[in-house]
Parts: sequence; structure tokens; C-alpha cells
Amino acid sequence: MKTNLKVIETKKEYEVALKKFQTVFHAKAGTEAEREAKLLALLIEDYENKHIQIPEPDPIEAIKFMMEQSDMSLTDLAEILGNKGNISKVLNRKRKLSLEMIRKLSSYLHIPADVLIKDYSLTT
Repeated sequence: MKTNLKVIETKKEYEVALKKFQTVFHAKAGTEAEREAKLLALLIEDYENKHIQIPEPDPIEAIKFMMEQSDMSLTDLAEILGNKGNISKVLNRKRKLSLEMIRKLSSYLHIPADVLIKDYSLTT
């Protein structure tokens, strides 16, 4: 099987590549189809890195997501950050994250500090 793969430059080429990738994704190891899948993955990744902007997550949503991924409860988070009431206020957007909270969350939940220091609005 000879492939005619090239650098993806347009959205239409990107969509075609995604469809093609779906057909070869589960190819057997060592086959031409597997080599094609690997090459397509690289080409798709290159296009996405150049053309698709993924917005940085909201700090509170990032915390909630990582808590969910880690099966962490509010009580678990309180053991890391202290005062459960303040944590609840932060998660409900009634209070901003403190610098100490940002440091601990970055360390324990592996959320980049630059995500956590982003400004976000509070609810009234």
C-alpha cells in the first residue's frame, strides 16, 4: 500500500486526514497501515499545533476537573489546603484563590501555576 501523505495545510485536508486516520487507527503492528497511522498522527498533530487554539482552562474549572480525575472530595482538598469553608467559597466563586492555595494546588493536583493565577470573576 502506497500512501500519498503530505503536510496538512487546509481545514479540508485536516478533515480528510482525520477520517483516514479513523480507518487505520487500529492497524496491526508492523503493517503498512500502522506506519500510515503513525505518520497521519504526526501530520494531524502538526496541523493542530499550528492552527487550533485551545483556550486555557478557567482556574476553578481546572481545580474541579483535577479533583474529579483524582476522585478527590472537598474533605480531601481541605486536608491539603485547610479550612473547608474557604475552599467551598473558592469553588463556588465567592472568594479568590490565595497565593498559598495556588502553590499547594499546583503541587498536589499538578495544575500549572500559570493556569491557577489567571483572573476569574466572582459571583455576587
